[in-house]
Amino acid sequence: MASTKKADLGPLVGAVDQGTSSTRFLVFNSKTAELLSHHQVEIKQEFPREGWVEQDPKEILQSVYECIEKTCEKLGQLNIDISNIKAIGVSNQRETTVVWDKLTGEPLYNAVVWLDLRTQSTVENLSKRIPGNNNFVKSKTGLPLSTYFSAVKLRWLLDNVRKVQKAVEENRALFGTIDSWLIWSLTGGVNGGVHCTDVTNASRTMLFNIHSLEWDKELCEFFGIPMEILPNVRSSSEIYGLMKAGALEGVPISGCLGDQSAALVGQMCFQDGQAKNTYGTGCFLLCNTGHKCVFSEHGLLTTVAYKLGRDKPVYYALEGSVAIAGAVIRWLRDNLGIIKTSEEIEKLAKEVGTSYGCYFVPAFSGLYAPYWEPSARGIICGLTQFTNKCHIAFAALEAVCFQTREILDAMNRDCGIPLSHLQVDGGMTSNKILMQLQADILYIPVVKPSMPETTALGAAMAAGAAEGVGVWSLEPEDLSAVTMERFEPQINAEESEIRYSTWKKAVMKSMGWVTTQSPESGIP
Repeated sequence: MASTKKADLGPLVGAVDQGTSSTRFLVFNSKTAELLSHHQVEIKQEFPREGWVEQDPKEILQSVYECIEKTCEKLGQLNIDISNIKAIGVSNQRETTVVWDKLTGEPLYNAVVWLDLRTQSTVENLSKRIPGNNNFVKSKTGLPLSTYFSAVKLRWLLDNVRKVQKAVEENRALFGTIDSWLIWSLTGGVNGGVHCTDVTNASRTMLFNIHSLEWDKELCEFFGIPMEILPNVRSSSEIYGLMKAGALEGVPISGCLGDQSAALVGQMCFQDGQAKNTYGTGCFLLCNTGHKCVFSEHGLLTTVAYKLGRDKPVYYALEGSVAIAGAVIRWLRDNLGIIKTSEEIEKLAKEVGTSYGCYFVPAFSGLYAPYWEPSARGIICGLTQFTNKCHIAFAALEAVCFQTREILDAMNRDCGIPLSHLQVDGGMTSNKILMQLQADILYIPVVKPSMPETTALGAAMAAGAAEGVGVWSLEPEDLSAVTMERFEPQINAEESEIRYSTWKKAVMKSMGWVTTQSPESGIP
């Protein structure tokens, strides 16, 4: 049996999925898109000061090597030959910023994570310099000036970290988002590592012109970023280089997509107007807008969705970002200790079946779309003597759904065509109460693929379809049909509206919380 199995699997494709809270390596069958094996490692987040979020780039890289090795061992136990792995795709947490030394391969500071808020005063100083009648930053990048994006994190590192300044002066510094750091390291690092990124990750730096698809000189001058430290920008599906070490040495790395773009591809949202929502550390709703940039009037971002090959056209998306989704569950677990594992929240919420008028706005890092309000902070309101931890757990799940509803409303207003259903993926979608709540609060069906690993799948598809690899067809008739689970709304529309308008009231109360900024620099 095992030997026949070995023979008929065909070419396989691996995917590195480097997220905010964990790293995974997954291996798919390129003909059926079936997930064969994977391994996952949780990543530590460091909070050196209030509002600061950092990770160790070396720990991230080590976790990638560990996941690859362990997955290869598991495949061996399944009698699957790892020499069938023909390509590797990379998908990554976006905006997280790393600067490293190209001569030693050492990071010059921790990775500054997308959620980090230390750049608030940097943002305030820069916004004073944007002319009111010509927001050239937004028109070129599709992004509002915010702590979220890489350019301001990089500016902060250049202003505050002597090691980074010195390396730039001596022409030793390289900048990258996590994809660039991983690809450079995996393709040899100091021994000829490839310094590149793809259009989707580049479009989140705030230094990239999403119309010309190039680094923008005017933007780099505005942020004071030396262009020579930036990676080369490539399409999301082409051979960047070969693995230089480990069990998969010699295998091409040929796919690269920021995690949200990867999920859009993995959900097969290739048509104009198709949308997906990913429930991870944050929540990210992307809608494919085809070959045209749609600029939002309602607080959404315009971003590059994908470009699946050097000579292939670029696709754009509208995106709504919620900073805190799964992170609120992690917070209930690690900070409050009301659950021991993330899975327990479903049990607590189920016990009460309602938040009993309790509302939770998890604005730990300010509010992202559609408000872009950095002064907001988290609040739990509507408490009575009757409220217990089950109600707070329920309110936390509800918060994720309300935040998604706000983005969906904005998207419907921008696109003019209301979504008839929402495709969902990501770790939290295994929570059935959350999915049912989401359908109730949106008042449209929520549709979930039976294989929830769509982010990794998207990276694998891009890698397998690359020119010179060619083991994965992206033609609509060749894409394997995915089985779906549907959640239909079960409450009446009126009740849904009342709950939503109360949530809006709670959001208003969370705003304007921070009046004076805490000291932001002071690093040697």
